[in-house]
Amino acid sequence: MIAEGMDVGEVMARTELSLRTIRHYARLHLVIPSVPTDTGALYSEEDVARLSLLRRIRPMGFTLSEVRDLLATLEILEDPEISDQRGHLLERSEMYLEAARLRAARLAEELQQAREFTAALDTEIAQRRQDSDRR
Repeated sequence: MIAEGMDVGEVMARTELSLRTIRHYARLHLVIPSVPTDTGALYSEEDVARLSLLRRIRPMGFTLSEVRDLLATLEILEDPEISDQRGHLLERSEMYLEAARLRAARLAEELQQAREFTAALDTEIAQRRQDSDRR
């Protein structure tokens, strides 16, 4: 059987996720290799796209339940035949977008604080070195 898919090494390179993380997502049933082979399964382009999305979601601090709900919402929205649910699903995805924006702003503030701390520590250490060199 010739399968069109990627092994986990290629997936790791493309997503910049560790083997441990990819396996963790598989155990949680967030992404499971979907291209069957004689010896197991390989990852499809869709699987890699989903893993990449999970990589971007991770810093946002969403719960597992929220991640599952967001992924399910986005997956259902891809179906062109769900016109009766589309409005509700778009509202739901916009709710996650707003939460992501708020969390990204908080992360930006934390990053700024980390940069300020690093700069202050760098200055402090440089001063201590100068003091030490003078002695």
